Amino acid sequence: MKRLVIAGLAAAVTGTATVTAPAATAAPPARVTDPVGYVDPLIGSSGGGNTYPGAVRPFGMISWSPTNTAGDQTNAAGANGYAYDTPRVRGFGLTHVNGAGCHPGAAGDIPIMPFVGAVTSSPSADAKDEVYASGFSHAHEKAAPGRYTVTLDSGATADLSVTTRAGVGEFTFPKGSDANLLFRVSNSLNGSEDAEIHIDPAHRRVTGSVLTGAFCGRRANGGTNNRKSYYRLHFVATFDRAFTSNGTWVDGDLRPGSTFAEGGEGYATGADRAGRGSGGYVGFDTSTDAGVRMKVGISYTSLGAAEKNLAHEVGEHDDVDSVAADARRDWNRQLRSIEVSGGADDTRTAFYTALYHVFLEPNVTSDVGGTYPGADLKTHRLPHGQRAQYGNFSGWDEYRARTQLLALLKPRVAGDFAQSLYNLARQNGGVWDRWVHVNGPTHVMTGDPSAPVLAGFYSLGVRNFDVRGAFDSLVRQATVPHPDGLSDKGCPGQCEGQRPNLAEYLRLGYAPQDVCHCWGGAAETLEDSAADFALADWAERLGRTAEHQSLITRASWWRNTFNPSAGADGGYQQARKADGTWQWPFSPTSDTGFAQGSSATYTWMVQHDVSGLAAAMGGRQRAAERLDAFFHRADGSWATGGDASRYDPTNEPGIHTPWLYNALGRPWKTQETVRAMASRVYGTGPKGLPGNDDLGTMSAWYVFASLGMYPQTPSRAEMLLSSPVFPKARIRRDGGATLTVTAPRASAENVYVRGVRVDGRPQTRSWLAESVLDHGGDVVVDVGATPGTSWGTRPDDLPVDHVPAAATPVPNLPARCTVSGSSCAQDLTGQYDTDGVSTAGARQQGDLDGKGWSFPADQLPAPGLASVGGYAYRIPETSGTAGNFLGLRGQRTYLTPGRYSALDLLVTAVNGDQHADVTIRYTDGTTSTVPLAVTDWAGTTPHFGEDTALTTTTRYRVDGTADGRAVRIWHVALPVDPRRTAESVTSTALGDVKVFALSGRA
Repeated sequence: MKRLVIAGLAAAVTGTATVTAPAATAAPPARVTDPVGYVDPLIGSSGGGNTYPGAVRPFGMISWSPTNTAGDQTNAAGANGYAYDTPRVRGFGLTHVNGAGCHPGAAGDIPIMPFVGAVTSSPSADAKDEVYASGFSHAHEKAAPGRYTVTLDSGATADLSVTTRAGVGEFTFPKGSDANLLFRVSNSLNGSEDAEIHIDPAHRRVTGSVLTGAFCGRRANGGTNNRKSYYRLHFVATFDRAFTSNGTWVDGDLRPGSTFAEGGEGYATGADRAGRGSGGYVGFDTSTDAGVRMKVGISYTSLGAAEKNLAHEVGEHDDVDSVAADARRDWNRQLRSIEVSGGADDTRTAFYTALYHVFLEPNVTSDVGGTYPGADLKTHRLPHGQRAQYGNFSGWDEYRARTQLLALLKPRVAGDFAQSLYNLARQNGGVWDRWVHVNGPTHVMTGDPSAPVLAGFYSLGVRNFDVRGAFDSLVRQATVPHPDGLSDKGCPGQCEGQRPNLAEYLRLGYAPQDVCHCWGGAAETLEDSAADFALADWAERLGRTAEHQSLITRASWWRNTFNPSAGADGGYQQARKADGTWQWPFSPTSDTGFAQGSSATYTWMVQHDVSGLAAAMGGRQRAAERLDAFFHRADGSWATGGDASRYDPTNEPGIHTPWLYNALGRPWKTQETVRAMASRVYGTGPKGLPGNDDLGTMSAWYVFASLGMYPQTPSRAEMLLSSPVFPKARIRRDGGATLTVTAPRASAENVYVRGVRVDGRPQTRSWLAESVLDHGGDVVVDVGATPGTSWGTRPDDLPVDHVPAAATPVPNLPARCTVSGSSCAQDLTGQYDTDGVSTAGARQQGDLDGKGWSFPADQLPAPGLASVGGYAYRIPETSGTAGNFLGLRGQRTYLTPGRYSALDLLVTAVNGDQHADVTIRYTDGTTSTVPLAVTDWAGTTPHFGEDTALTTTTRYRVDGTADGRAVRIWHVALPVDPRRTAESVTSTALGDVKVFALSGRA
């Protein structure tokens, strides 16, 4: 496959490239006038993009596309029906979702299969798709916006085109062959609860429906929670020719001549579902005419509505050519929302295909008569002023990029979408579900994404929805606990509570990992902080002062799960328990407390308070250094996925991070990082997307990257600036203003921004104000091949955060040490990760060495301030299950800053003698390193000059026994430079060294 090349970073970074000014007589770059010609629907259909190539209109209800099979009728080759690498098809389904990650994903309803041969057995009994399926060659396949054509190995051809709610299919068969169309009415991608088919030979009609749903119903996390039905899709198909035969089937029973059948498949997979289902077939005489034209209409409310949708959108004389021609015009109108000039053909293909993917969702679910399916499973009618009801909302994914692009380009659609979500929430008991499939709440993922989505819409000028009603409803969801928030049903991946255990969240200021009833406490805290910021900002715009004041405080609660001691390099987000202790063990690569990502990724998920995050990490310079390490492997190469400690461009929690350099005063690093990721993980061809497109989210990232801008926060309209790919791009808002972005010297080599002019005036800020997005303007970007390290770097040039600055920059530092004599007993509360002490009555609670042995609590000092060997220490709690030993995991242990001559450790070792290096960091940025050698706790004498501090006469074991073996805690003094102020201690990772207490000696 030919990979897309956008940025020649090697030359740009080394400075070897030269910039050649365009000749004065050079012709202006060519403007794209027919963007449809650059769309390749097959991009993303392999390699995990999970796109589909079939015929669809912008935001269309119907999307007619292949269901590929890998030999299992209860599954599909691709998550959304199609897999480029498995070219064998068992039908062409009428509904699809673009890029959803569950496998199978969703929909794929009513697959219709042109079958060459006699129907002699039940197609449902063909469990391995050996008979009623056919291979095909990609050489005989063509996908274009609004049309899909393929010739199967069987000799049959399917040529499909669609309107918004209907379609026309022309099927041809080998002349003189047995020719049948199979309607697999029960065979939706995830199965079905019920289905039915009616064949009317006299009127050349086939009608029916399927009762289904079950999005993500088979994912491992969440169990069977989503194996439920929430919509019925009705269809009507009419033909230009009479049937020569017909029949139906139910499970393994073939019924030639029958005109009715019903029966679902269930939502299981494999043997639990194989052989089940219903459908029907109609046959045609191909002796003189080998072609069949079928027109089909669909509806989520009734057969009558499907008939009206078909009659309204497909004319009597329409054929595939006429419908496809209209589809092409429709798609060109939509894609001209962004009109680019210049750029290589591959660049244009990648760009316009990404924009095409952005316009696939949300999907119209309302009929031409205004009826639509509600979340309460009842039929509703559009309220006055709403033009369409939309479904399919992948909130957790979309709110990070796609919904902002939708609001920018299609504000009227965005407003109807906002009203649609509000309608569904009211029908769902006031609950705004985070992943809505058609009309059904699926609970998939985590957080409360509707808040930033609607707040972002409002900031971008969208007003055609019930603004105050939606706002009040979302605030209620964020402030009033709901019973579902205490349920673990569906957890972790599909927890029903949209604000899980809200009462505890409000009490603690974070989602506690042990009782959060959520996917992960740290992730939930970050998601809710972003949502609460969105609501607070929206409240301020609406003049709702009380809501703003209460919610803006909660926008900073991300600080409550930021542990500065979680790692050696400045802190990480970490799961926390309800008692305030951290969830140990911890690693930046761990997903404990997170959803589809690691702590290393989620730590950066604070777009609305980057200045606060940088301060927590030790300042902008330190944060930028950490970003450098996040994006680059140890050898300096770019990280492009597969390493949980670094950037993952394939999933949403971190896709904003390349743009964070702007807020850290290093915008040139944003420019080179964005270009690097765009060129290395995006491209043309089936593998041209880095991961699940997630209803156009990954594609939206690429569109923004190509334009050289990206939303600063999901819920506001400011855009962070980078270098555009195209010399010129006109961004036209439907019914609104035009924003023109010009970069005359844009090229693969010219990665770096040298200067920006907005409406003719120089701008040194590295971001665009909301007014430019709302009202339009002319942005001219001067780009070059070497970094421009002065533009956008002054404090006044940095993006502005709209949250109050924290009084204490670094959160969750330990309490101040307690002075006693020459000692300052350090507080290690919260940093202990091992319960190495047991009481006589609960010996099973401790395990110091990983083998079940622990110290007896009654032979150690009581918790609190105590003198041991002439030095004062704060002794941890030794009863219960709380940690009381700190393993050296390579983390940073913060001290009360002071000028110490030594650090006095109560420390022991397990599983043999242990050696580590300890680095003391001083407030001036300097360090000193000293060796630490510790004798095993069962050693009778110290091997490295330690002092015996504490001795117990026995050990307890988790099985309730005691072995009578003396074990010891040693005193070790580490030298410190008293001329400098010590602030923290780090060590090599050596978990078998266990620190019981620590004191600083004056």
